Amino acid sequence: MTFHEHLAAGAAEAARITSGVTAGQLGDPTPCPEYDTRALANHLVAYTGIGMELRARREPHPDDLATRDFTTDPQWAAGYAAQLDRSVAAWADPAVWEGEINGMAAEAIAGLLYLELVLHAWDLARATGQEYRLDDAAAAALLGMVREQAEMYRQYKGFAEPVEVPAGASDLDLALALSGRDPRWTA
Repeated sequence: MTFHEHLAAGAAEAARITSGVTAGQLGDPTPCPEYDTRALANHLVAYTGIGMELRARREPHPDDLATRDFTTDPQWAAGYAAQLDRSVAAWADPAVWEGEINGMAAEAIAGLLYLELVLHAWDLARATGQEYRLDDAAAAALLGMVREQAEMYRQYKGFAEPVEVPAGASDLDLALALSGRDPRWTA
């Protein structure tokens, strides 16, 4: 699989997870202590929906993107799914993967977006009692990215300290644990 295919798989799962979030769950806790479910959903929409397309197009984020409450729209999850389709399509252009975006290699930006997309969709799934599904190849790609970026993310408080997992844990569980998430977390 190409990395774009992993990005598309992560987007499809994020869309599926957000479609299962109910209005009554928006105040619930998540594995990210700084976010309740509403804040986490808004973060996903802003950075992995809209932000992913803006990055591909080399366009700046609107100043208010991080503070919008997308969940006030009853159709926010459907809007996010449609935005993810546009974002994945924007990254389908081979030219997008060339050069730099905001001073970083485009491939590196895509990797960071993938981390945000998969890890926070997993967080949202856990917070709302849903099963998160990622195929083995996409999980292996995630683990590789987490291993590559873990120390930088920890320096900037994006990841907590690693969590122990039993021997033989899946690549997804290893990636979660290395990012400071407890794969067994429940609300």
